[in-house]
Amino acid sequence: MMRTLEAPVLIVGTGIAGLRAALDIAKNRKVILATKRSADTSSSDWAQGGISCVMDAGDSFEAHIQDTLSTGSGLCDEDAVEAIIHGGPEGIRALESVGVVFERSGNTDNEYDLGREGGHSHRRVLHAGDITGHEVILRLVKAATEHPNITLLEKVMAIDLVTTGWLKEEGVNTCIGAYFLGEGGEVFAVKAEHTILATGGACKVYQYTSNPDIATGDGIAMAWRAGLPIKNMEMVQFHPTCLYHRKAKSFLISEAVRGEGGILVNDKGERFVEQFDPRGSLAPRDVVARAIDHEIKRSGAKCVYLDITHKSAEFLRNRFPNIYQRCLELGLDMATEPIPVVPAAHYFCGGVEADVDGSTRMPGLHVIGEASCTGLHGANRLASNSLLEGLVSAGLVAKKITSETTHPPRTLSIPDWESYHAVPSDEAVVVEHNWNEVRTCMWDYVGIVRTDKRLDRAHRRIKNLRNEIREYYLDYLVTQDVLELRNLVTVAELVIRCAKRRKESRGLHYTLDYLEMLPSAEETVIDDPPGESLNMLDSRVEHHG
Repeated sequence: MMRTLEAPVLIVGTGIAGLRAALDIAKNRKVILATKRSADTSSSDWAQGGISCVMDAGDSFEAHIQDTLSTGSGLCDEDAVEAIIHGGPEGIRALESVGVVFERSGNTDNEYDLGREGGHSHRRVLHAGDITGHEVILRLVKAATEHPNITLLEKVMAIDLVTTGWLKEEGVNTCIGAYFLGEGGEVFAVKAEHTILATGGACKVYQYTSNPDIATGDGIAMAWRAGLPIKNMEMVQFHPTCLYHRKAKSFLISEAVRGEGGILVNDKGERFVEQFDPRGSLAPRDVVARAIDHEIKRSGAKCVYLDITHKSAEFLRNRFPNIYQRCLELGLDMATEPIPVVPAAHYFCGGVEADVDGSTRMPGLHVIGEASCTGLHGANRLASNSLLEGLVSAGLVAKKITSETTHPPRTLSIPDWESYHAVPSDEAVVVEHNWNEVRTCMWDYVGIVRTDKRLDRAHRRIKNLRNEIREYYLDYLVTQDVLELRNLVTVAELVIRCAKRRKESRGLHYTLDYLEMLPSAEETVIDDPPGESLNMLDSRVEHHG
């Protein structure tokens, strides 16, 4: 018999969004909090710059809203932007209540040391040195693991959502939980009145990324297979400054370095971003990433350089202790020599269509954080608005769920997982090969600069790979690698399909075939059926007979 756990609320993901939602909901509900690695492993943990929030008397919500709308290139939802930015201060207080300490100004202990990043008109980025995400996650995980109403499940990976539609029940299709793969290959289920996906983004779909290995788009792919609309997936943000060094896998050089005066130069020491935007190195990320991509292709150089040598070593050690130390370990002294950098896939502005409180078209299912598309970011994310969105949306979904009347557990049972004739894999090399092929294809053809020809070529290859991966998935017992690959190739196809539909250059989607921006901004929504059974069980029956 398959093991089935039950709780009023199931949350998948332990970044800032999942953890804050769990803590707020746990004040009066039992919560099962699941994560596929350890609880402190998330993209949020890797965030360096900080959290953008209006906290200074010289700043205003209106200015932050306008900066966000301007960066979003006309594709933002203004109501979502207002709700999330106005919710920032309350979210900061929630973090401080669990022990998060943000840097203070040297002038007074009551004044935050606010940073400035690209696209911002004011200093409004709260930070804890240059490891803000790590400090936030450290405190949230500690609070969650100590909370009596939170059951933490580590090293378990969600396979698929369970819905009443898949169970062939009459009425509105509703989410009632999910299947999970545990350690040792055990498959079990969690049944819940409310399921929250806080699974993060999908930048591992690209060969070069600033994200941890876990960013494989699991929540987006599961929601798509369950029939939910996916929106604006072509809007993938490439961070302009990832450290270029053979021993520095996915190490980000925070935008805050440019906020403190760092200047981008080419291999001859010449500034070049000013040719594309008068704001130069402090232009929004889409502009800076394209400028770097253009300069590298024009010159044939392998990278460009971020020069902050006009700042003292003492200042750099205090403001950027983690970055400074990591560079030193690799033989680079940022106080005396420019830092070699290249763009890398960093953040998904698109995702599962959702409101700012995580509500989706499917009752019982909520999506928050990077896996969602609320309309905050539009066609390009303003720096440090990501942690802000996860933080605020988590608080809003918690208020929504805890304000509702609880219902008795459904009498429906989740069917036992059946492997049918699937066998253990003896060809793991196939998974690795397909993983590399998906990521290389996306980097080469669906990157910073696109064309119709490149997108068509990518679509053909990804569709073939998706069919191969599906066959492999059905023939062999599930493993985490196979599940991640299945999700990754699904995300890849969604990105390509959205990109092919947008016949303009807007924000993060830049195509040589349509250089102009259309007069009105339209969202790209993929809401046709996914073209496959919504769950492994039906698929296995069909496949194996």
